[in-house]
Amino acid sequence: MKIDSTNAMTSLAHAKESSLVQELKNKANKNDDSDAALKEQTDKFEALFIKTLLDTSLNMDNPLYPKQPGSDIYNAMYKEQLAESLSGNFGYSELLFQYLKDQQKLKS
Repeated sequence: MKIDSTNAMTSLAHAKESSLVQELKNKANKNDDSDAALKEQTDKFEALFIKTLLDTSLNMDNPLYPKQPGSDIYNAMYKEQLAESLSGNFGYSELLFQYLKDQQKLKS
C-alpha cells in the first residue's frame, strides 16, 4: 500500500472520528452515572422532606396510653421507613431532578 497525502489524511480523519466517538461515549456514560447519582440524591431529599412532614403530622403522644420505653425509637423507625417507601410517589423528586438537570445544562 502506497502512503500518500490522501491516505494519510483519511487515516487521520478516521483516527479523530474514532477518538471523538470514544469521547462522546465516555461523556454519555459519565452523564448516565451523574444522572443516576443526582436521581438518588433527589429521592433521598424527598424522603427527608416526607419524614419531616410525618414527624409534624403524626405526633404520637397519646394521653390515654402511658409512654413505653422503646416507643420513641419505634415511632422514629416507623416514620423513617414510611417516608422511604412513600418517596418517589409524590413527584417532588422528579420535579427537583428535572430542575437541577436544567440548571446543569445552563451552566455548560
